[in-house]
Amino acid sequence: MSRFQVKKVAVLGAGVMGAQIAAHLVNVKVPVVLFDLPAKEGPKNGIVIKAVEGLKKLKPAPLGVADDAALIQQANYEEHMHLLKECDLIIEAIAERMDWKLDLYTKIAPHVAKHAIVASNTSGLSITKLSEALPESIKPRFCGIHFFNPPRYMTLVELINTPTTAPEVLDQLEAFVTSGLGKGVVRAHDTPNFVANRVGIAGMLSTMKEVENFGLTFDVVDDLTGKKLGRASSGTFRTADVVGLDTMAHVIKTLQDNLDEKSDPFYGSFETPAVLKKLLELGNLGQKTKAGFYKKVGRDVLRFDLDAEEYVPGGQKADEVYGRMLKKPAAQRLKLLRNAEGAQGQFLWAILRNSFHYAAVHLSTIADNARDVDQAMRWGFGMKQGPFELWQEAGWLEVAQMIQEDIDAGKALSRAPLPEWVFKGPVAEAGGVHTAQGSWSASAQKFVARRALPVYAKQHFPEKLLGESLPDYQTAGKTLHEDDSIRLWTLDDSEDRPSGSGIVIASIKTKMHAISPDVAEGLAMAVDMAEKDYAGVVIWSGDEPFSAGADLQAMLPAFMVAGVSAIEGAEQELQNTMLRIRYANVPVVSAVRGLALGGGCELAVHSARRVVHMESYIGLVEVGVGLVPGAGGLTYIARRAAENAATSTGKDLLPFLTEGFTAAAMAKVGTSALESRKLGYLLESDVIVPHKDELLYVAINEAKAMANGGWRAPHKRLFPVAGRSGIATIKGSLVNMKDGGFISQHDFHIASLIAEVVCGGDVDAGTLVSEEYLMTLERKAFCALIEHPKTQERILGMLSTGKPVRN
Repeated sequence: MSRFQVKKVAVLGAGVMGAQIAAHLVNVKVPVVLFDLPAKEGPKNGIVIKAVEGLKKLKPAPLGVADDAALIQQANYEEHMHLLKECDLIIEAIAERMDWKLDLYTKIAPHVAKHAIVASNTSGLSITKLSEALPESIKPRFCGIHFFNPPRYMTLVELINTPTTAPEVLDQLEAFVTSGLGKGVVRAHDTPNFVANRVGIAGMLSTMKEVENFGLTFDVVDDLTGKKLGRASSGTFRTADVVGLDTMAHVIKTLQDNLDEKSDPFYGSFETPAVLKKLLELGNLGQKTKAGFYKKVGRDVLRFDLDAEEYVPGGQKADEVYGRMLKKPAAQRLKLLRNAEGAQGQFLWAILRNSFHYAAVHLSTIADNARDVDQAMRWGFGMKQGPFELWQEAGWLEVAQMIQEDIDAGKALSRAPLPEWVFKGPVAEAGGVHTAQGSWSASAQKFVARRALPVYAKQHFPEKLLGESLPDYQTAGKTLHEDDSIRLWTLDDSEDRPSGSGIVIASIKTKMHAISPDVAEGLAMAVDMAEKDYAGVVIWSGDEPFSAGADLQAMLPAFMVAGVSAIEGAEQELQNTMLRIRYANVPVVSAVRGLALGGGCELAVHSARRVVHMESYIGLVEVGVGLVPGAGGLTYIARRAAENAATSTGKDLLPFLTEGFTAAAMAKVGTSALESRKLGYLLESDVIVPHKDELLYVAINEAKAMANGGWRAPHKRLFPVAGRSGIATIKGSLVNMKDGGFISQHDFHIASLIAEVVCGGDVDAGTLVSEEYLMTLERKAFCALIEHPKTQERILGMLSTGKPVRN
């Protein structure tokens, strides 16, 4: 079979989902053409033009860089159908009307390339029925591809085959969606609302029903069903507002229209809740109309009261006792909730019991195995654990007995008993659905292993479920050194490994992967080890963030005892570590995922290369705690300005320095890897990886390729700085900002110190300086600030509340 390459994608439908899918394709460098109907007035592409412009304003941002909206090719069905022949993948994302979709398929069929895959982004319509409008030649290449909103950020994509879909088509698409788009794929059966929405929306309806039963308010329920329960922080009703109440109503209607008491014994609980009916009647559709279950008025958040049919003050919290219960181990937690006397505890047990009950009853029809259900709920609904995982962790048979007792007592939403496989056979014997052999398939009555597609070989440590036997990055490979702060290890641990080959992996273990003196020492040790016996170093941790920066808390005791001299010594050691990494005799690659702030950013920019997950947020944020970057960040800005200026015909350094200075002085953080590159923290040669679980694989390959290519550290060079005239120009702008009330006096003071460092201090413009010279200026500014009372206020405020203090 020839390799399936996606050179170009067509997205049909420029609505909310279609436009955002197109935006994400642009993010990952896939050329895309976005279609919609010809506009009745104005330019024929008017609908698409408006949709593309709208992408720039949407929050959360669907584009990594707003300007990249221009990369979306615009088209309409009247003038541009010929463009479909250039596309390898066609994603239909028009409104959820079966008749409209079938009509569109009839129109596009003559223009589809012979090899192209056609896929519908329907959220619940029958994929098999949709395929009936396609000619026989296209049917084997047709399937469902259900993205979750917002598609840039949500991991889940469900793939749904029809009886005529060729198996290799689904394999090809899964490989592209996984590696090319960075998504987690679940294969769903062609049943109403597929897997995630079937279980998730049934869960939301169950929650709303139990809210009525127990007489709770929306704000209390959201407090209970958010982070405390291991779910999305927005809870139940805020999530519904974000999704859109009209969208939710549509998904509910799909359940109502396509199921009945016979096909779904929970059908009686699928009635549209009275409160949802009323909000829809009022046109209050959630976030998009600025009113739904909640409404923001000024700084106040009001909640809807159905009895009064108006918004009333919100902000109520759950009883603290239930927050404490939810922190207990799973088995103890569920027993406490089941036996709770208060309505809030009984409510929590009820919604958990209902989710276990529903998932077990429907496993055989909606999904191939229990892993697909749990992954769908993790990736599509932001849960820390899927329903089967939590059930298994709490004690499979004991919880099953509790559920069945409630069913028999008429407390559950349905009288349907738990399936026989729950109590007897392999699952009961294994103590759950997830085992070393695989996850339980209720339809096949056996444990099923993960799909072994070639694309998954690039995931050294895939996200695993409770009970699965997958490698753990904390213990995998051969440990070379480990302490409380860092683990140095290698996957190249064979006894016949030639000296000078293989990669040392440095995994930071501190909280938020903060860079303490011990971490700095460990990183230097990694370089020493690699120079002696390996080919390179990869700095990577198996969880987020990459690093939230230098460990201020670790420095404070030394400051209290020995004063600023202790801080200066620690800062110098950290700077020396950065230079050790930059000038190492082996390539050092930083594999960045999540936050890389302050010292984390400095560690990344001093590496030979950066391999970065798309959702990485990089920046120098020390201003927020009243400091300047002190581990080489400002030195990097000055050096890069000089390097960029050297490629220009102009002599003035200042234009090349402005962006870097502004980023540091305003604590700008790239809101994606793409924007971080725009801010100068990533280079064009750095690699952006769509899938978080491929990061280590790509980083190791980069380090090996650099070593095999004869990589050498850069020469130490002197470079020109902007000098006192540059400082004067920058300070002039700062004075205007201070006088205009845009920055405080202390902000002005910090920004002035940043200007002095990046411009090289009191020297003439064009003076040649070294990195060590600028780092001395950094240390001096850093230490002066740490003694400043207003900086100390900011540091203590951040350490105690986690929020920046403005003073």
